[in-house]
Amino acid sequence: MYFKESNGFPETFLWGSASAAYQIEGAASEDGKGVSNWDQFVRIPGKTFKATTGDLAVDHYHRFKEDIALMAEAGLKTYRFSIAWTRIIPDGNGEVNEKGLAFYDAIIDECIQYGIEPMVTVYHWDMPQALQDQYGGWENRQIVKDYVRYATTLFEHFGDRVHYWITMNEQNVFTSLGWLTGMHPPGKVMDQKMFYQVNHHANMAHAYSVLELKKRYPDAHVGASFAYTPGYAWDCKPINAMAKADYDDLQNYFWMDVYAYGRYPKAAIRYIESNGIHIQMEAEDQKIMKQAAALIDFMGVNYYQTAAIEYNPIDGVGMSTEVNTTGKKGTAKEEGIPGLYKKPSNPYLEKTDWDWTIDPMGIRMCCRDITSRYDLPIVISENGLGAFDKLEEGNVIHDPYRIAFLEAHLKELKKAIDDGCDVWAYCTWSFTDLLSWLNGYQKRYGFVYVDREEDDTTAKLNRYKKDSFYWYQNVIKTNGKDL
Repeated sequence: MYFKESNGFPETFLWGSASAAYQIEGAASEDGKGVSNWDQFVRIPGKTFKATTGDLAVDHYHRFKEDIALMAEAGLKTYRFSIAWTRIIPDGNGEVNEKGLAFYDAIIDECIQYGIEPMVTVYHWDMPQALQDQYGGWENRQIVKDYVRYATTLFEHFGDRVHYWITMNEQNVFTSLGWLTGMHPPGKVMDQKMFYQVNHHANMAHAYSVLELKKRYPDAHVGASFAYTPGYAWDCKPINAMAKADYDDLQNYFWMDVYAYGRYPKAAIRYIESNGIHIQMEAEDQKIMKQAAALIDFMGVNYYQTAAIEYNPIDGVGMSTEVNTTGKKGTAKEEGIPGLYKKPSNPYLEKTDWDWTIDPMGIRMCCRDITSRYDLPIVISENGLGAFDKLEEGNVIHDPYRIAFLEAHLKELKKAIDDGCDVWAYCTWSFTDLLSWLNGYQKRYGFVYVDREEDDTTAKLNRYKKDSFYWYQNVIKTNGKDL
């Protein structure tokens, strides 16, 4: 829509940044922490850039006070972080580790001391390896019970101080990359039957956890964070418009409809059943899913890029099992689902060095779609630019490309708010540099440069403010008026 004047960001708007335990904490075996699936997966040769691991990460475990003090200096209103299941219940379903609870107590209390609202992600991909060994992890319905016990432990211990909860981070990503492309744990390729079953188990873990939280803290705010990649029809050919509809049902609404409505899209279910795949459900599942959907407070959105969608013939391209982890632009491959859609390169958009499209308007598209389809408030739980940053003489880092990226996205987010979207928060990814999963440490996202490369033995781990730190500080200070 067009408006002569903008109302700007609400006075209560939560300006923040986000992180994940495995990517930032380090201290992989300290204070009783158990082994996670990622601790083990990164040991497989060729899985990560230059065999990088999260063993040390950026040592947030020992430096969280320094990091949170920097957040306070920047003016952050919220800090979204995840809790490592392996610190709380090291083997996934055994005894609770008091030292793990104490660590997150300290983080939460440190945030509150500075007036920073803690926003907690219950699960950001790091499952106890013990559960994989015991019964196959997410492949077994038993994980629903173990997950809900873990989540309830968090709610009961931290719920008096944590008012914003995210049950799942990017369920669509960890399941797709884990069971279709083999790039995440457990590393399976095109196991479509298990992919859909795993997603149902995750959906039930989410749903039961929402119910348990609301029993204890009815006023707590809860949702799930979805990696939303809006699609644009390639052109005005009807067959490409239908390809986009198929893409949305299978790649976006398949998750968001569950969170918001408690059901799967009908066309998606018909399609997977036509391929001989039938999701195994228990008698109460659909009822529980709907009950949870009625109780969620917001839709979490991790937004990075959009996709162009074109019809893909039955003998067309399939899913790729490779991804650009090197930062060599132009090495990503076209992929799709034969008979439905493919994702050609969009000629109207620039790309990052990791071949992600740069599309600020896409964040507004996300918000508009969620508002129209679900009428839910929105938390932008991740948005950021991964880039090569250079530490220059005098310990300065000039990152005008990051400032330009974030500023353009925030201008579009402000327009979404003018359009009537109820956006509660905006969390950049990330505050400090961190491990970028498969991409190592060279792909940097933070406002704060961490002095380390891929080799742990040479890591100095000093923190240096980038130019973008001061830019974001001013954005927060002016509540987005200086954009």
